[in-house]
Amino acid sequence: MPTRTRNRHVSVWLTDAELAHLRKQAAAAGLGIDPFLRSLILGVQLRARPPDTYAALLRELSAIGNNINQIAHTVNGQKYAAGSQIDQAVVLVRRAWRLVKDSF
Repeated sequence: MPTRTRNRHVSVWLTDAELAHLRKQAAAAGLGIDPFLRSLILGVQLRARPPDTYAALLRELSAIGNNINQIAHTVNGQKYAAGSQIDQAVVLVRRAWRLVKDSF
């Protein structure tokens, strides 16, 4: 039988409101109650878990940034920017803004 790495148990009495708050805070951090409390005890700065759409938003913003960099590289090589290139960059920036705004 494996040995427990945590061999001390602590009990604490809470009101219903305190327990509800604890559960809410742990869920917001994306943790169970035990790991949440251990993290607090160790002084870890916990933040709310980002929305599930956050990773997709970051990937999309990265792709948009890559497209804008490609446009900038082309413009720098040509020493001028065609109207269509500027329009494409504006579309990409507006798309990025819309993604950020719609995610929050």
